[in-house]
Amino acid sequence: MAVPKKRTGHSAQGHRRSNWKATKPETTKCPNCGATVLTHTVCTACGTYKGQPVSLKDRKEEVAAEVKPAKKSSSKKAETEAPKAEEVKAEVVEETKEAEVEEKASETEEK
Repeated sequence: MAVPKKRTGHSAQGHRRSNWKATKPETTKCPNCGATVLTHTVCTACGTYKGQPVSLKDRKEEVAAEVKPAKKSSSKKAETEAPKAEEVKAEVVEETKEAEVEEKASETEEK
């Protein structure tokens, strides 16, 4: 194993480390909401990545948009689909409420 004969001086150490610098992280604007976001990450404001919903924040809005009242039709199929969409919306809303309660609880514990 190689062992140096003498210690490296402060000046030599400084010269060696002169190019060891921190860089600013790359940021972009979210195409969905326009917030500043780190590149290649999910937007923290709206929960999308490359225009696709990823987190519960955006899925809640997407499900709400899908559950708009459909045109009345005489088919039984349309009647059976409507309650399913409402159930999905209710599940998403419950999940988000649970997440909000957990966040508030953790915030109060930190204080």
